[in-house]
Amino acid sequence: MILGCHLSTAGGADKAIDKAESLGNNALQIFSHNARSWKMSAFKPDEAERFINRRKKSSVVYTVIHTIYLINLGSPDSQRIFPLSVQALKDEVKRAGELGIEHINTHIGAHMGSGEAAGLKRVAQALEAVFASDEAGSAPQVKVLLEICSGGGTELGWRFEEFSMILDNLKAKDAKRVGVCLDTCHALCAGYELHTAEGLEKMIKEVDECVGLDKLKLIHLNDSKFPHSSKKDRHEHIGKGFIGLEGFKRIVNHKALKEKPFILETPKDDDSSDPMNLEQIRKLRE
Repeated sequence: MILGCHLSTAGGADKAIDKAESLGNNALQIFSHNARSWKMSAFKPDEAERFINRRKKSSVVYTVIHTIYLINLGSPDSQRIFPLSVQALKDEVKRAGELGIEHINTHIGAHMGSGEAAGLKRVAQALEAVFASDEAGSAPQVKVLLEICSGGGTELGWRFEEFSMILDNLKAKDAKRVGVCLDTCHALCAGYELHTAEGLEKMIKEVDECVGLDKLKLIHLNDSKFPHSSKKDRHEHIGKGFIGLEGFKRIVNHKALKEKPFILETPKDDDSSDPMNLEQIRKLRE
């Protein structure tokens, strides 16, 4: 089982691997810098090299960078937010390449009232601009994973059909560099009944038909504070929300999902939170 959680890089990116191993994890998600700032400072001298060397000697087999929260690839604001978002994604791809990380995960954003079709077209344009850039050219192995959202307001990417529309608007060579991330909390709140056996099967079939299961590269395991179709995004501890232990048991053991990397983004109330949630998942794995 490939399992880990989102961990801090305080003290240097390599320190996150130390923390991952202390939790018995073989997967890791990090921010490459302050998640609430457009400004991206260069890595400190030798920081990338230390991370790469530390990872080689560790039990961590999968790593992913989560992009900053400010990115909105569907924004109609062509003067500020859209270009800032495109540049931020370019920089994240470059930083992933510097750290030897093959995946970056990003929220798509929102169309801000301009309409779904227009917003999705801008997302595709943004991705093409990123992949055509020098930053992406220096890191050709890095793929961008588009994360499903809960569907509140004018958010884009709350149905797998939308990911299909984005991929259809990309050139073939660019589409190869795009994958999908399933967040269990987001999917539940968007309207997918993955907390039931029948609903999980229906969602997996939709993923396969819309983008292909091979495009599903990452699963965020999060329970939800809000119920099915609530359109709200509030993560809860495993088993304490509206997905429940039985729901997660089906998810982590499903033949189409069980070999995918699982990353927890559950609440960090105190130092016991990550061990508690990881242990819950390990107990559920058959």
